Amino acid sequence: MLDRESQQTAARSRRRGRPSALAICAAAVTVALVASFAAMALASGSAAPTVGSATNAKFGSEKIVVDAHGRTLYALSPETTHHLLCKTNECLHAWPPLTVHSRKGKLTAGPGVHGHLGILRRSNGTFQVTLGGLPLYHFSGDSAKGAANGESIKSFGGTWHVISAATDAPLEPAMTETTPSSPSTPTTSTPGATPAPAPTTTTPTTTTPTPTTPTTTTPPSEPYGY
Repeated sequence: MLDRESQQTAARSRRRGRPSALAICAAAVTVALVASFAAMALASGSAAPTVGSATNAKFGSEKIVVDAHGRTLYALSPETTHHLLCKTNECLHAWPPLTVHSRKGKLTAGPGVHGHLGILRRSNGTFQVTLGGLPLYHFSGDSAKGAANGESIKSFGGTWHVISAATDAPLEPAMTETTPSSPSTPTTSTPGATPAPAPTTTTPTTTTPTPTTPTTTTPPSEPYGY
């Protein structure tokens, strides 16, 4: 009798010490949610913006639009989302578009970037990022961060320009104004030459002859009385 009671007591003790399946599932779900929220917070805090801004000595104090890695972005003027000029393989190879994986991708503008970010689906199926209605491109001739070698290049039906972060419009390099000096009249001198004297004009003098009245000599009269 005592042995049976002892066995029942031991069984109850084991059941009390063993966690239930429901408790285990609840704990697992809690851990998964915490890990998910932590990963989302970490991702949102470290994710780089799709489009950012940076200064470039070539453009003075004006900030230009760059990608997440600081590479300069360009627009082809007068291209728009409704009138694409860069469509050939040659153009897309020289000017690779800034793309995202899908239309549902979240676009983020960095500090100082103004204008609406959008997505353009090209005919080849890629999704290109646009800013203010302007499709954005890289330039294959920029080999490093901060390079802007594609500025003012004329090709593929337009002119390539970097984008102003403040106005989302094409930006041209700052030009230094130079005031031209007035040309001076050169003075030509012949070394060792003696200047010729100015010619002297002589006015001829006209002499008017004075008429001479002849003098009549009266012979002496003879004395009377002869």
